Amino acid sequence: MLNYNQVIKKEKSYQGLQMNEIRPVMKLIVRGKSREFLSAIGKSLNMVLPTKSNTSTQSEKLTALWLSPDEWMIFSNGVVEENTNTYDTEIILNKNICKLNLGAIIDVTDQYVRIILKGDKIFDLFQTGSPFNFNEFRNKIGSVTQTIIAKIDVIIHNQNQNEVNLFVRRSFSEHLFSWMNDSASRL
Repeated sequence: MLNYNQVIKKEKSYQGLQMNEIRPVMKLIVRGKSREFLSAIGKSLNMVLPTKSNTSTQSEKLTALWLSPDEWMIFSNGVVEENTNTYDTEIILNKNICKLNLGAIIDVTDQYVRIILKGDKIFDLFQTGSPFNFNEFRNKIGSVTQTIIAKIDVIIHNQNQNEVNLFVRRSFSEHLFSWMNDSASRL
């Protein structure tokens, strides 16, 4: 049986760029529209979901990415311990959101791989394989976009100056990492 918690060890460094796939962290998709939903999320997580398009909010333990007017991805800022797939956040949200019919919570931890890219060549790499214009995006810390890189759907979160979280579906992660590795060697 395939073990989704096992990371395919990927780490590459080039001049001006470092790519690193990290251990699986909790990732949830939350969906809802009502004011009660937003209030319940805020009280449950002690964090406000971003309501402005293509933005994010962050607390000590969690980060929330705006994906659409009624959809967010919430992920853990820390690393999950090995051999565990239970998360307090999911349990709390199921109790305070799903059971009250305010919205939906979907665990996508095993569906998405998170790759952290660091360095001053990140956006040069993205520009070689994406139709998205990263000129304004690169200067907005906390920005989020869903785009295509090398014909693969990705979610990009501009975490800090020269640091990006890239989320890609697990089934495409090896191909994307290989493409980034090849393209980065030519920058």
